[in-house]
Amino acid sequence: MKGDVTPSEAAPPPASGQPRPLTAAPAVNHSTYFLQSPLSPDEHTLLFISNRSGAAQLYSIDGFPDGPIRQWTGGPPIHPFSPAFDPGGDVVYFVRGGEVWAIDRDTLAERRIAAFPGAQLGEVSLSADARFLTAAIKSGGTSGIAVGGVDGAGWHVIEFPRTVIHPQFHPLDPEWIEFSGDPAPRMHRVRRDGRDLECLYHHGNDEFVVHETFLGQTGDLVYTVWPHSLWRMDWRTRERTRICEFNAWHITPNRAGTQVLCDTNHPDRGLHLIDVASGTPRFLCHSHASSGGSQWRTSRYALAEDFARARSEAGQTALSWMETATDTVYGPQSSHPHPAFSPSERWVFFTSDCSGHPQVYAFSLPHG
Repeated sequence: MKGDVTPSEAAPPPASGQPRPLTAAPAVNHSTYFLQSPLSPDEHTLLFISNRSGAAQLYSIDGFPDGPIRQWTGGPPIHPFSPAFDPGGDVVYFVRGGEVWAIDRDTLAERRIAAFPGAQLGEVSLSADARFLTAAIKSGGTSGIAVGGVDGAGWHVIEFPRTVIHPQFHPLDPEWIEFSGDPAPRMHRVRRDGRDLECLYHHGNDEFVVHETFLGQTGDLVYTVWPHSLWRMDWRTRERTRICEFNAWHITPNRAGTQVLCDTNHPDRGLHLIDVASGTPRFLCHSHASSGGSQWRTSRYALAEDFARARSEAGQTALSWMETATDTVYGPQSSHPHPAFSPSERWVFFTSDCSGHPQVYAFSLPHG
């Protein structure tokens, strides 16, 4: 139940160069999404999501890495990849159904920020000035971006004619949001008030642009053309530069924008750090995650027939627009590593189901 505290599940410290399991319950346990660090700014509290109580709820390891486990939420399930810390680490924002919530780290008191009855919301992104939140939204036949204040003021929807995923505030300018349209063309941007909506790169379904994010504090974008290469895009000019030929998958840059952390798939070469200047990848460790999803065996976006086939194979009438545990086209997402840095960039966190259930792992980055 909410507020329950249970003993640590962390394995003993491993040999040098090996990852350490931090959870062990026979359930789905996974880290936050690769666009967010799961560790609080003071590096004391590690967030993870688990269905060990029967539904996806938010948990923490208090006193990372060896502290006890505390359950933060209860009741209706949360969006399993939505939680994100505020800059001070005292509040975590998350999505539950069609609602955006905030929860206090110390008291676990919850506050509903915004509600869109009957809608589905995706993971949240916080603006650089910590005043605004955004999340993808789907309500009936309408898709777009929900955006508004952390105080609950001014929430509105910026509509878009296709499915929207992964909206992210610009790290230097809280007026700009980058988001993904699905399927192609992928990369778009819009001002927070809905003005100046534009496509950043026109490409077809056969150029599988995925997992774009901001290249740290450079303000530029970095993205993968799956499964071939890693690219950089100038935010102002839209000039594209290839960083390297490598099957980088989920990508997370450091704050300086000098390195990109990634997992790999088809083939799984493990987790790597890519030097942006030289394009040289450096091996970190293996995740041995199963990395499910039929579309990752191809080099194009999923189309209607791909989802129809997945529904038929799963015996379902529908698959969620969001990436969920039932999605066999792009998931299940809990089978993907989704690596992310700690705030100090001394640790990497990822998920692996190599033990039979998805668990959260930590890897201490080597110096140099």
